[in-house]
Amino acid sequence: MACPFTPQRMLSLPPQTVYRKIVQTGKLAQKHGAKILGLGAFTSVVGDAGITIAQQLDIPVTTGDSYTVAVAIDAVKAAAQRLDIRLSRATAAVVGAAGAIGNVCAQLLAPDVAEIILIGRSENRLNEVKYLVERAGCPAVHIDTRMDALKKADVVITVSSAVDSIIEPEHLKSGAVVCDVARPRDVSRRVVEQRNDVLVIEGGMVAVPGEVQFNFNFGFPPRMAFACMAETMILALERRYENFTLGKEISLAQVQEIAALAKKHGFRLGGFRSFERPVTSEAIDIIKQHIDPSILTQRNGWR
Repeated sequence: MACPFTPQRMLSLPPQTVYRKIVQTGKLAQKHGAKILGLGAFTSVVGDAGITIAQQLDIPVTTGDSYTVAVAIDAVKAAAQRLDIRLSRATAAVVGAAGAIGNVCAQLLAPDVAEIILIGRSENRLNEVKYLVERAGCPAVHIDTRMDALKKADVVITVSSAVDSIIEPEHLKSGAVVCDVARPRDVSRRVVEQRNDVLVIEGGMVAVPGEVQFNFNFGFPPRMAFACMAETMILALERRYENFTLGKEISLAQVQEIAALAKKHGFRLGGFRSFERPVTSEAIDIIKQHIDPSILTQRNGWR
């Protein structure tokens, strides 16, 4: 069972109040036969990311963050292809790279891109991540503490823990793909309002196998779900009733394992969303029409 919660209310309440409400939901789910509770989105970032909640329930808890990362990487690769970005020649950037999720995202991207810029606040921690990303297979890894470094990036994954948006229209390269995994969002709404040459996505929608009916309007097309919800479903299908992703730390092995299980059961990337709306093929075509011609010429030379 996944635990829905109004984001606006959650951000305004003390963590202990949010804990209590989620635990009440978990106990109700348990009473009705649920064997695992999925958090996700804003419920997964409150306090200690599920640890306290798991301690107060008799069923296991997962935040869904592992599969969220896996789907974000799939979404970035698919979106890059739609904008004719050849990843093997491209520069990627990870904002919040010093954190656990950013670290894993950078390692997953490493074998596929020509260059990675790791952006964060702590140079010491970024240097530690740089070593891991180099080992993962990226030939050129750089660190930076300035958002202006994004002007060089063809693809961006942003996963910071900032309370307010930190990526503004002036920070981005024409033709860039930006995947905002952070909650609250890292990307300012001004980006989609002012930059018609940039594709902003929020992870990706997951196509759930079978003729499922959620009986709840997530603003998705039929059979589509959030990745964090899908992680709970995948674990239930595997009968893996355990605290799979819990707390602020996340490992590369966890992401790779849940991605393999998702593939086994037929879960896959089902499309893109941006600021609560699906991103259509027509919308992507419009973005392509507004990309700086010099960028398009460069990308044509990559083929």
